[in-house]
Amino acid sequence: MPPPAPEATSLLRRCLAEDLAQGGDLTSAALVPVDASSTGRIVARDEGTIAGLHLGLDVFYLVRGEGEAEITVTTHIADGDRVSAGATLATVEGSSRAILTGERTCLNILGHLSGIATATQAVVAALSGTATRVADTRKTTPGLRALEKYAVRCGGGTNHRFGLHDAVMIKDNHLVVAGSITEAITRVRSAVGHTVTVTVEVDRVDQIEAVLAGAPDIILLDNLRGDDLERAVALVDGRAITEASGNLNLESAAAVAAAGVDVISLGWITHSAPRLDVALDF
Repeated sequence: MPPPAPEATSLLRRCLAEDLAQGGDLTSAALVPVDASSTGRIVARDEGTIAGLHLGLDVFYLVRGEGEAEITVTTHIADGDRVSAGATLATVEGSSRAILTGERTCLNILGHLSGIATATQAVVAALSGTATRVADTRKTTPGLRALEKYAVRCGGGTNHRFGLHDAVMIKDNHLVVAGSITEAITRVRSAVGHTVTVTVEVDRVDQIEAVLAGAPDIILLDNLRGDDLERAVALVDGRAITEASGNLNLESAAAVAAAGVDVISLGWITHSAPRLDVALDF
């Protein structure tokens, strides 16, 4: 499911405010009669996986002004669908001013989220035939996390924790402060209770036995590769979920999955995914 409507609407209004501020759309106001109507097609210029279509289209309802023609939107595909270059994603009919004013905001949102979905789907396809799941991280655009994580789901991926508030992840800097792995896990377990998932990050195989003694839910194997990664997975032996992370790309993900990890988490699918080229044509 996409983010709740109030959250999405709030985001759209903030995006529109960047364009309109207090002056509105000066070009359309000067050139386009208030009662003019047009029909526009949202089209994909590249092949990809779509995310954020309805969210982007909602922009046109928000910018329609008094006295302008009603907006009618018809979608031809759904979020999560794979489309070819040239495919028509949706048709927008009604106020010419509203369509022209909302065009760039709609396409920015749709292109960005579809780029994330497309990147995620590419990794999922690369891991086809394995049991390894693809997950995102907290490396998201500030203010857009819920939308970007939704796009990951549209691409067939899964979501990691949404923030610092919903799961524990003990990382290397936490261990420096806590003093030891055992102390860190003990203090976390006593503070958060049994219902909160606990992940512990390790970057050496010789850390794993101490981590397992604390019975974490997940062991994050950071930047382990090759024989070290295989030894780590064998050592855990199903006693915790194994997650691999750290500078993984489309090419290296398959080799890491072959080591038997349960999850691969990738920051670049949200922070560096190329946007999908989408356009609005009259």
